[in-house]
Amino acid sequence: NSMCLIMETDDHDGGVLVSPSNFSMVEDGIYRSGFPQPENFAFLTTLNLRSIIYLCPEPYPEENLKFLEANNIKLFQFGIEGKTDPPTPMPKDTVLDALKVLVDVRNHPILIHCKRGKRDTHDLHRTGCLVGCLRKVQSWCLSSVLEEYQKNAGLKWRQRDLKFIETFDIVSLRQCLLSIMYRYHGYGFKRRRLLYEEENVQQPKPQAALV
Repeated sequence: NSMCLIMETDDHDGGVLVSPSNFSMVEDGIYRSGFPQPENFAFLTTLNLRSIIYLCPEPYPEENLKFLEANNIKLFQFGIEGKTDPPTPMPKDTVLDALKVLVDVRNHPILIHCKRGKRDTHDLHRTGCLVGCLRKVQSWCLSSVLEEYQKNAGLKWRQRDLKFIETFDIVSLRQCLLSIMYRYHGYGFKRRRLLYEEENVQQPKPQAALV
C-alpha cells in the first residue's frame, strides 16, 4: 500500500527525484508522507519546506537533522505514542498543539510525517488523525473527513481513530486562531466594532411591505 512519486530531473546528471512513501498534498503548502529517507532529500528540497511536524517520541535521526539544518527547515516534534498492545489513546492536548503549528501559515510549506520503518503503520494513524482534525477546522462534513482517513489508512484503519476525530473539539483552536488574527492584523475590539458598523452601512435597508 506504500506509494511514492518518482520524477525525472532536468539536471545534467539525469537523476531522479524520489518522494517519501505515501507522499501526498493535503492542502496548498501542507504535505504528508512516511518517514523521509536520504534518497528523498533531493525531492524535499523542491518543496521549499519551512517546517516539519514529526509525530513520534523517538529521537530524530542525525542525518535528517543535518538535512533540516542545511535547508533552514524547522522541526516541530510531538511525541505521540503509537503502541497498539495495549492501545495508546491519542492525546488531545498534543494533537491540539500540533494543529496550532499546522494551521499557522508562517510555518508553510510544511510536511507531516511519523517514524522510520517501512512496516510501521502507526504513521498512517497519527498523521491521519491530525489531518482529520484539520479537516474539521476547515468545516468539512464529518462523512468526508472519515472517508479521507479510511482511504489513506487502507486496511489499517482503526475504529478508535474515527471516534477520536469525530469527538475532537475544535472550539478552543478556533478561538486561538481568532486571537492570532486579531493580534497580527490590528483588529482590536474597537476596530472590530468599526468594521461591523461599516459592513452594516453597506447592506441595503429592507423595503417596507406594501399593504
